Amino acid sequence: MTAACDPTLALTRDLVALRSLTPDDAGCQSLLAARLAPLGFSCETIRSNGVTNLWARRGKRAPLVCFAGHTDVVPTGPLDAWRSDPFVATERDGNLYGRGTADMKSSLAAFVVAIEAFVACHPDAPGSIALLVTSDEEGPATDGTVKVVERLATRGERIDYCVIGEPSSVAHLGDMIKNGRRGTLSGRLVVRGVQGHVAYPHLARNPIHELAPALAELATTAWDAGDAYFPPTSFQCSNIHAGTGATNVIPGTAEVLFNFRHSPQSPRETLVERMEAILQRHGLDCELTWTGWGKPFLTPRGRLVDVAAAAIGEVTGRSPELSCTGGTSDGRFLCDVCDELVELGPVNASIHQIDEHVRIADLAPLARIHTRILERLLLEAP
Repeated sequence: MTAACDPTLALTRDLVALRSLTPDDAGCQSLLAARLAPLGFSCETIRSNGVTNLWARRGKRAPLVCFAGHTDVVPTGPLDAWRSDPFVATERDGNLYGRGTADMKSSLAAFVVAIEAFVACHPDAPGSIALLVTSDEEGPATDGTVKVVERLATRGERIDYCVIGEPSSVAHLGDMIKNGRRGTLSGRLVVRGVQGHVAYPHLARNPIHELAPALAELATTAWDAGDAYFPPTSFQCSNIHAGTGATNVIPGTAEVLFNFRHSPQSPRETLVERMEAILQRHGLDCELTWTGWGKPFLTPRGRLVDVAAAAIGEVTGRSPELSCTGGTSDGRFLCDVCDELVELGPVNASIHQIDEHVRIADLAPLARIHTRILERLLLEAP
């Protein structure tokens, strides 16, 4: 098949043309639903606070194989820095350029094309297929996949296998799949002192000086050793602010923004308890606020991991590396209704950047990988 007649390329181009800046879906999900409805999918739109979510399902029997992703994209940045309009998918040097080409409209297109190919060849296949799409993954993620998962949970609807279309590949299509993600835990620490003149320190109390030993201990603490899948938990200070801007004033407060990226070895509750103990040990007059979190998840080697790896091998000849590195994803919500999840998608080198792009030659193989995953999960005995 040439790129000119590749349906995955054509659908990716159509999706890129829709300016779905988070949380605006901009009609992407309607386009996807229009392709799935003729195949026998029941398409349900779930809206919440300006976010649009799609739950499309074909069949009522187990096992249920779900493809999951998002239509929203991050802002473009300065338009004059792009070599072409970010919302006009442009072919150049073997790549397709445009906002969302890699993250993750090409994956959505590959999902739909894979489903179409599978249903055409196996219209009476056992089991069920679903597509879960949100427009709130790049945003706060409070009204997207989490709302669909809540709806599914209330109905007792579980997913047996879920493939998330995040761009997981590093240098070549299929060279890496994510079988888990670290958790994230963010917070804000305000240490209170007493403002005063630097020439009269006995009349003031410097919160920076009081914070420093505690911060040093937080930065050097070994929270855990990680495990076979996850690196050790890390603590990172992302911002420190104190003072009035004057050189002769001891500040009254010092503020720290921080984040933990943690393995399942250190649950959220354990990190909260250990950090609070460190702060108490240093006798700080402080206020600690937890501002955001996402739990870690893991799919050990098993049916889905093996099937995904085998499908990649059949199509590309590569043996993918399993990894739990990187940021977080909507898998942190989906794991509440699904025990086996993997993230599998195109090369991620240009995501969120100016001139984001995907290799055109990777689009048709990506769809074929997903078709093979469906065939192996629904047609072959475990």
